Formats: sequence, C-alpha cells, structure tokens
Amino acid sequence: MENKAEVYLYGQILATRSILLRDGFLKPDEYSEIAGQYFLPGGETGTAATVLSSLGVSVVMDGTHIGREVAPVLKDFYKDKSVDLSLLTYTDDAGVTDTVIIAGDVRSPMGSFQTLFSSGRRWWGVPKEQDIMGCKAAGIDPYFGDESLLAAELCVKNNIPYVTIDCPHESVLHKNAAVDVISHECIDMRYPGMAAEEVMALVQQHTDGLTIITQGGGEMLYARKGGEIQRLPAFNVKVKSTLGAGDTFKAGCVYGLLKGMADDELVRFAAACSAVAITRFPLPLDPPTLDEVKGLVSGNG
Repeated sequence: MENKAEVYLYGQILATRSILLRDGFLKPDEYSEIAGQYFLPGGETGTAATVLSSLGVSVVMDGTHIGREVAPVLKDFYKDKSVDLSLLTYTDDAGVTDTVIIAGDVRSPMGSFQTLFSSGRRWWGVPKEQDIMGCKAAGIDPYFGDESLLAAELCVKNNIPYVTIDCPHESVLHKNAAVDVISHECIDMRYPGMAAEEVMALVQQHTDGLTIITQGGGEMLYARKGGEIQRLPAFNVKVKSTLGAGDTFKAGCVYGLLKGMADDELVRFAAACSAVAITRFPLPLDPPTLDEVKGLVSGNG
C-alpha cells in the first residue's frame, strides 16, 4: 500500500538535551548560568520533520531505532502533528540521545556516535519501497551506509526527488540528489584548504541536481552542472541559538522541491527558514511557520 504522506524522511531521529547559557560559552573552572534547558526531539531528520510539519506538510519518517528513553518524548511531541511515526523500530535499550551546550551562535554537541558507529551493529531501520511510494519529495541523511543508499535508490526508482546533506562529489547520493546541501564543516573535513568556490566548481560537475554550500552567517553559494555560481547573502537576524539551523535549511529545501520552486526561490526560502529558526530557543517548541518564512522572504519579516 502506498504511503499517503507528502514527504518521506530517512536518517537521524533522537532526543536532544539542549542547554542554553545566559552569559557566553563555558569557560574552565568558571560558573555558567543556565537560561533554559529542554529534552525534545532532535537529529537531522527529527528536526526536519518538526519544521516541515510546522510549514503544513505531512511527513513519514524512518531511521534511528527508538529506545525506551526516547520513545515517550517522540510519541508525546508528535501526537498532534502531521508526522507519522509508524515506520520507526522501537527497542528495549535507552536509545540514542545527545546533549548540546549553546550560547548564541556558538554550540558544542556531545554524544556517543563514535561508539555507536564502531559497535558493528545496525541501530537504524531499513527503507522499504512501499514506505516511499506515493510521496512527492524526500530527505535522506547520508550516515547509515547501505541503507541511506537504498533510500536514494528507491527514490530514484519511483521518481521522487530527494534532498541530502554533506555528500562529497564522488558519492552516489550526491550524483542522484535533486539538492545536496554542503556545510562549511563538511568542506573543512573533506576538502581542507579549498575555498568554497573551488569546492563548488568540483561538486557541481558530478550531479544534474542543485548543489548549495552554506557558510554559517556568510553568503550561500549554489549552482548546477555547467552553470555559473550564484550567491545569496544570509538574512540579517538576531541569533538566539544556532541549534537546528542546518536541519531547518534542509527542511526548507524539501519544501521547495515539494512545491516545485525554481532554484533561486528554493535557496531563498530555505535560507529564510533557517534565519527564522536561529532567532528562537528551543526550536522544536517554536518552529518557523509558513507566514513567518514568507514574510522574511518578501522583506516584511
């Protein structure tokens, strides 16, 4: 039976302990005042689902196995939202969580992902064609090896355009993506010493899709194969927390695909989504709305 959701998301779904500090980032042996702390759904896919639901999109998501500590958080949070959790696999362990310390535009995530990935076991679900069929757009995190590739393969087979993130130029995920969003952290790790323009000149030649390079508060670059590099300055907003900014940008790209936006419109819409997101904390309790994003895009936000 085909899925009735508009968007299929596959990837990291977890619960995040987020701690916002009041007077700057942590310093050794110094006291820090906590301005707010929460335990809410997170992860690249979890956050994207939250944002897309706020934008009025129906979502079904799969990915990370959900343990006993995470399950009640997700079930309670999404019970009144347009996010289908029926594909998730529930386990008897505690589940995957992370902790993020935040102070304005600086944050430090902490978790056990290196331990999990080196465990030799699969702690994520396997995409199935019947779960993807019928959707109109998708978002795929690249972290789950063959299963991430399978999700992309099934999307291609069913003519479903997908957004991915931080995939290098030689990867199959990048080649077949409708949109690949590459962060400056990815460039620092995979293309050390190369300027963003040099990276774009390389990666845009290996896909027929749109490649976007984000640079935090700097301008975004975007281009297609054979085309000139386009630029978009970041929106000027007051930053409260950057947690979830990239995941919200991805959600904005998925929304743009779903609505058939042209490249310029899609990049600007995604940038506006992210700009709204960084003005608030915690993001899951106050995600961008369509009116807010459109207001910023039009200059009235």
